[in-house]
Amino acid sequence: MVEFQNVSVTYASGVDALNNVSLKINDGDFAFVVGSSGAGKSTMIKLILKEIDATSGTVTVNGYDLNTLKKKQIPEFRRTLGFVFQDFRLISSMTVYDNIAFVLRVIDSPPKLVKKRVSYVINLVGLDDKINSYPDELSGGEKQRVAIARALVNDPQMIIADEPTGNIDPELSYEIVDLLKGINDRGTTVLMVTHEHDLVRRFGGRIINITDGEIVFDEVITGMDEMPDDEFFENGISAGQMSENEFLREEETLPPDSYDSDDDSAEDVFIPPEQQAEETTVSENGDENPLCLSEDAMLDEILAHIADEIGQGEKQAEDVRNTDEEEVGE
Repeated sequence: MVEFQNVSVTYASGVDALNNVSLKINDGDFAFVVGSSGAGKSTMIKLILKEIDATSGTVTVNGYDLNTLKKKQIPEFRRTLGFVFQDFRLISSMTVYDNIAFVLRVIDSPPKLVKKRVSYVINLVGLDDKINSYPDELSGGEKQRVAIARALVNDPQMIIADEPTGNIDPELSYEIVDLLKGINDRGTTVLMVTHEHDLVRRFGGRIINITDGEIVFDEVITGMDEMPDDEFFENGISAGQMSENEFLREEETLPPDSYDSDDDSAEDVFIPPEQQAEETTVSENGDENPLCLSEDAMLDEILAHIADEIGQGEKQAEDVRNTDEEEVGE
């Protein structure tokens, strides 16, 4: 469960990332988070992961009060979460089995539990025939399935999937969301951040639209092709202002001046990862804007923190790769 109560975040550069946001995601929910770049989606994720603290308001995740959570409790808390990266973040020198098992081995899980859980999630994502394959032998869709299995292997209460279909072929995107939906049907809460509005139209469900640091729409919508154009998702309508039927007719009724046509946020703002890595964005006062860091930079930051907290390094990764070689064959 995730609950924000009147949460605001202001960065040192003066950027107001979130403005008095209140939100509740119940256990077992599946929610899409949509919005333009810099709208506040990344800040929401960082708050949930305890990467940053709220400037004001309270944040509760999976029963932990993140406002009062002590530093030594953060690793324990983060084990209640699974994170799916857009660019997979698989260890190239490890097989599918070992990439997934690594998560359990670094927290000293018993070998029997490692074997049981890894075998279960590999079967769940449909990769039994790839168990001994290495990442460079996998397709993009298969790599993302491994990443999802890795996020799931520690039996987290919630999975956060940040643009999980961003680096795979469009025709495979539906399969990945179907897989996440199936995981959700088994009781795991799923929060999926996406720019791919076609997926939202196809699957429907709870849609949380963040614009300029505020939640402007938060309702459950039936999936269908007649859902609004991208223009709606980038601009949003205040939650509670319309019924579902009105929402579905919105693409016909948005007035021409309902958005600033000169604003990049009115366009389809998805930026390929390679372009994101090349761009440097600064705030109006010339400081680096933390909201506009490339996704790779943000995820590197997250991964570095997690690596520090579980005490793993490159040497340990190499050691683990060479241990328990008999587990797969048993």
